Amino acid sequence: MIEVKITPELVERAKKKTAHVGVLQGSITGSASHVVGAIGELIVADLTGATEANTHDYDLILDGKRIDVKTKRCNTPPKTYYDCSVAAHGSKQDCDSYVFVRIKIDGTRAWVLGEIDKRDFYKNATHHRRGDVDPDNGFVFKADCYNLAISELQDIETQSTTVQARS
Repeated sequence: MIEVKITPELVERAKKKTAHVGVLQGSITGSASHVVGAIGELIVADLTGATEANTHDYDLILDGKRIDVKTKRCNTPPKTYYDCSVAAHGSKQDCDSYVFVRIKIDGTRAWVLGEIDKRDFYKNATHHRRGDVDPDNGFVFKADCYNLAISELQDIETQSTTVQARS
């Protein structure tokens, strides 16, 4: 897991990136999370040297691998037993792997949690239906999704120090 300080410059880059984006089909939170998602994508691109692709199916390309970055907000630093989620409609995306990122709600910090091959994610994830209650924390699922513990992810390989990172 890599902790990253979010700078004002990073936020501005994310705002520019999302300035013309409408509400995405299947989005649970509407347009409110576009900047948050863009911050996650930019952090991963900066850390790995990946190229931005911004297609419907994936966000980044690195050495021919198509990566979809899944970012969500949080209140506290993540623990390894916390889950990473992919909405069920996301299972149709034509990507090779997922990288998961959490961003603190106050916008000061982010954590790149790790990466997993898409096939491995669905092989090991737990499927939940909208309205199900997570027995671990009482969360009521707002949409059908798949969950997998952070501990099941692989560390990402970094090749850039453009972002202020702490391991």
